[in-house]
Amino acid sequence: MHRVIISGIGIKIPEASISNEELVASFNTWVDAENPRRAAQGLEPLQKSDSDFIVYASGVKNRHVIEREGILDPARMAPRIPARPDDALSLEAEFGIASAERALEHAGLQPADIDMIICSASHHQRPYPAIAVEMQHAMGTQGAGFDMGLGCSSAAAGLHVAVNLVRSGAQKRVLVTTPEIITGHLNFRDRQTHFIFGDASASMIVEAIGEGETRPGRFEVLDTRTWTQLSSNIRTNLGYLTRTAQDDPYMINMEGNMIKQVGNKVFKEVTVAGHRFIVNFLAEHGQTPDDIRRFWLHQANARMNAMILKLSFGHEVGHDRAPMVLERLGNTAGAGAVIALQENHADMKAGEYGLLCAFGAGYSIGGALLRMM
Repeated sequence: MHRVIISGIGIKIPEASISNEELVASFNTWVDAENPRRAAQGLEPLQKSDSDFIVYASGVKNRHVIEREGILDPARMAPRIPARPDDALSLEAEFGIASAERALEHAGLQPADIDMIICSASHHQRPYPAIAVEMQHAMGTQGAGFDMGLGCSSAAAGLHVAVNLVRSGAQKRVLVTTPEIITGHLNFRDRQTHFIFGDASASMIVEAIGEGETRPGRFEVLDTRTWTQLSSNIRTNLGYLTRTAQDDPYMINMEGNMIKQVGNKVFKEVTVAGHRFIVNFLAEHGQTPDDIRRFWLHQANARMNAMILKLSFGHEVGHDRAPMVLERLGNTAGAGAVIALQENHADMKAGEYGLLCAFGAGYSIGGALLRMM
């Protein structure tokens, strides 16, 4: 069995951004136009959104988006992303390559050094050909590629698969890429979720090293773990059979088929599950949270992360111990914890431990125990 490291990490954040104030103004304009129609039908009026409430409920103040045009238009409220011909590089593959190239540069590798790509994301642009295979073709990597997903735990789950493939000797170097274009599937007319998500792409390169070898500034992966439990409290119903439930199968009704979330239940249940996962995972290695220099948690909700850490430590911990990028980026699904890792690890000393941990729909949790070399 081989020792395994994360030799490269790459991040791509879109330049375009949207503030809470802009998002709320668009949403409330739509509500003002929608409520008279609802009143005429005898329906309850919709509540308006509020920037201060968004910050209190989630910690999000801003989010970056791959395409801003159309999102703030009350008549549309969706990004305007044109379709591309089949022989052109898809948007998701392009986004994945943008972070993958940075991960390769960080690792000092070329595309030909990679013998597998795993594209693990919460949403994929299409079912086939796999986005990973498209990336393989465009980049010139070797071997094979496949897509997978586990909600917001996708990057951690992809890392779990990659680490065990490399540890066993089945693969030499695996690129795990998580291009998250959440805004394309987000219902900007849903008060519970319209403010949560942003777009980002994150990539990691997993490779083996020899016994006794060291790579200063890189992380050795000591162990990985995944956990799942069925819940529909975070759910999307858009899929291959969606059209068959429509009166006109050529006109898909998106209502009820985009992201939906029962926020209060998710907060309570995932907080408890996340705390238990962290404590139990570390205990398997004879460790407690106090032994971990840094936690890179899923960037979904600032209050949730604070509560998970307080339960795990028995007291509150700050940004230095568990850095957050949520405030300026929003929830970037599977990419969030990797962004927190990439931006907050350079000050760590050799021998110090870190825990990457993400949680999301499923419910699902994925974790990786890392040690700085």
